[in-house]
Amino acid sequence: MTIAQMDGREIHVDQEGFVTEYDDWDPDLADLLATNIGLELTRRHREVLEFLRQDYRQQGETPTLRRVTAVGGFPTRELFRLFPKKPAKKMSYVAGLPKPVGCV
Repeated sequence: MTIAQMDGREIHVDQEGFVTEYDDWDPDLADLLATNIGLELTRRHREVLEFLRQDYRQQGETPTLRRVTAVGGFPTRELFRLFPKKPAKKMSYVAGLPKPVGCV
């Protein structure tokens, strides 16, 4: 585990930069993480992130793209539009969660 300086505070991250401590995350950090990957968060992005964080807390693992679609009710096309190219990886990164199992 590595500690990165982000926005003037210490954040625990893995070797790929994913936040490893659930409680290190907040909406301001989400904005910073989104900027790091070229995204500007909208209300809809935040709804997806809220679902991911709630589901992670209940299930104990980062939801897959399929779960976000099936359980969260977010259409796959919309997720690709909101988080282009690798939505599962980008959503979990910005949500401050581990990379989903099976995500390369």
